[in-house]
Amino acid sequence: MGGKPKIVMAGAGLGGLAAALSLLRRGFDVEVYEQAEALREVGAGVQVSANGTRVLFALGLRERLMPLSWQPQGKVLRVWRNGETWPMFDLATESMQRYGFPYLTFHRADLHGVLAAAVEEARAGTIRLRSKCVGCVQDETSASLRLADGTLVKGDIAIGADGVHSAVRQSQFGPDSPKFTGLIAWRGVLPRERLPPHMLNAPGTNWVGPGGHVVHYFLRRGELLNFVGIRERDDWQEESWIAAGTNEELQRDFAGWHEDIQTLIRGIDVPYKWALKIREPMSAWTVGRVTLLGDACHSTLPFMAQGAVMAIEDGFILARCLAETPEDAPAALRRYEQARRERANRVVAGSSRMTDIFHNPSLAEADSAQAYMAEQWKPERTRERYDWLFSYDATTAAV
Repeated sequence: MGGKPKIVMAGAGLGGLAAALSLLRRGFDVEVYEQAEALREVGAGVQVSANGTRVLFALGLRERLMPLSWQPQGKVLRVWRNGETWPMFDLATESMQRYGFPYLTFHRADLHGVLAAAVEEARAGTIRLRSKCVGCVQDETSASLRLADGTLVKGDIAIGADGVHSAVRQSQFGPDSPKFTGLIAWRGVLPRERLPPHMLNAPGTNWVGPGGHVVHYFLRRGELLNFVGIRERDDWQEESWIAAGTNEELQRDFAGWHEDIQTLIRGIDVPYKWALKIREPMSAWTVGRVTLLGDACHSTLPFMAQGAVMAIEDGFILARCLAETPEDAPAALRRYEQARRERANRVVAGSSRMTDIFHNPSLAEADSAQAYMAEQWKPERTRERYDWLFSYDATTAAV
């Protein structure tokens, strides 16, 4: 490996795999330890804006990803009760013309599968399954992941890409104290054939209302529709992606909302729910030869659709920093953090603020809703919220 540091990583999610592939492309020795028995992702959608597709295409994945994606032609806002529609973006045109890369939506399993296959093609055996990381230790010359079976896997650098409950983070920074937001999120997918005719060509849609909002968009070439519903509730606080609810409970949460929402809810086989919790932004996420990426260091509410994209950006920037100064790994990790922390924490803060915008009490009545929408979703205000996100270029940003 030409004197390049060996890297051991916990977590084979989207961010971890993007980091591993970025590092392998630059000739690093990488081992990824994943607790799951098989590589799979939850049945949910993920939005990848231009700042994310730019990275994925730079990794050589364009030809594999495009046939699995859905490219929305637009994005609109609708008012919860009467369905009044307000345009947000002409995504198909604006993303390409303004940023040079498409805005795509994926089934998470499809995007995850492409990344995993590319990692294994780059070097077979990189991903080690059934290997749960429970902690991390380091000294002046090495960093090691501690696995659940007692094994220590040693590298020159250790990376925690192990999600919101990161064992690597806790081993280096101590336990965190997530706070419940008072929000629960619902998710589900439904096949296209269960949609009424007028929704078969629906653009990406954000429904906004007092105390809640709904997002839906197509996946997998338009064969599936992804549903996410957020509701203000304080009686469910389990932070899990795999807790099943019922259609009846979901319908109760969105009682009184437009018939299109009710149609979608009825078409979901099994809706899943999870409590949304927030963690204070970290002032540092690197210690010596150990660093973090993605949800391990900047978990965010899903209201700007940037959680996965931030992790993908992290992985690419991390690889760039290590490639520039492989002889001084701790310095490279510090540069990576400096390049990423302010941007990632801005997403965390911005996503939290979106709750008040999406759930504003002014949306309760038709007249006040119309005035509120006209003010909050002017084209210039919308661009202000998103332009700094989508225009970022992880392939050339200063590091």
